[in-house]
Amino acid sequence: MNTYSLTVLFEEPFWIGLFENTDQKGLCACKVTFGAEPTEKEVMEFVDKNWNQLQFSQAIEVSSESERKAKVNPKRQLREAKKQMLSQGIGTKSQQALKLQQEQNKIERKQRSKAEREAEKQRQFDLRQAKKKEKHKGH
Repeated sequence: MNTYSLTVLFEEPFWIGLFENTDQKGLCACKVTFGAEPTEKEVMEFVDKNWNQLQFSQAIEVSSESERKAKVNPKRQLREAKKQMLSQGIGTKSQQALKLQQEQNKIERKQRSKAEREAEKQRQFDLRQAKKKEKHKGH
């Protein structure tokens, strides 16, 4: 079962939309910058027009909260929350998914720019070789 949600929040200096998709694979997230505060109508139009173009991150496992049945002591709950914060760092699952997507984009961008640099180097080398060859042709 897929669950979709959209949260619109203010992240200095812009309004952003945080799309979340939860399914059997896990949680996927996508962040969209709106700029000025969007109205409900603008948000709905954006979703209608751009839903297929949204690029969700890879799925991150989500622990089901239905496993908790017994009432937990509040002090124990605080200790467990503190322990989890130290172990996994600050941020929601959506933020972690977005961070993962950002890192993957960074790696892809580095590979692409390296390939472009190498191609430019090769082109310059070929030009120099052709120029040398042209100089020696006339003699």
